[in-house]
Amino acid sequence: MGRNTGPSCRLCRREGIKLMLKGARCETAKCPLERQWRNFPPGAHSWRRRRSSEYGIRLREKQKVKRYYGVYEKQFMRYFKMAERQKANTGAALLSLLERRLDNVVFKLGFAPSRASARQAVTHGHVYVNGRKVSVASALMKAGNKITVKPSDKSKKLIKQQLEELGEPHVQNWLSLDAAKMEGVILAMPSRDDVLIPVEENLIVELCSR
Repeated sequence: MGRNTGPSCRLCRREGIKLMLKGARCETAKCPLERQWRNFPPGAHSWRRRRSSEYGIRLREKQKVKRYYGVYEKQFMRYFKMAERQKANTGAALLSLLERRLDNVVFKLGFAPSRASARQAVTHGHVYVNGRKVSVASALMKAGNKITVKPSDKSKKLIKQQLEELGEPHVQNWLSLDAAKMEGVILAMPSRDDVLIPVEENLIVELCSR
């Protein structure tokens, strides 16, 4: 999947679910999936489309996950090969690896309104891991890692503003957040239950194992 330069909402309409690509806007009435006249796949004559093939069903599951986490095809296959080498279930291991990405952690801590914004914040050096600047959004986090904000007025103002707009944070059990200090800690590795997107990972494994 190359970089998407078109409307983000088209991706959500194509997958039929909210991929949370625009942050808080996805929870408002402006989301196309909330409008009955826009709640259908993009493109002309979408109502004429036939039933998907077995391959098409599996492909849609993979595309859904790639777009949700914002990874390219080459990155996704690298994560899949890493998951295959683990002793755990390949599908669950794949989703756990994607959850451990730094941009996903920054987003789930509430430091950014979306994963795209989280990637930008990481790339611009606003995020520190264990006291050191990490500018690679795909860096995999481990249990015990501490996520902090760069000690500069600009970075602190940016993250503080986002936390204030977010309101009361709802952080998952494998993360902890100190909003006052703008610090987050990885308490444990994410499990399959921590993945919020509805996906059948066994279909992805069947497709990528060919």
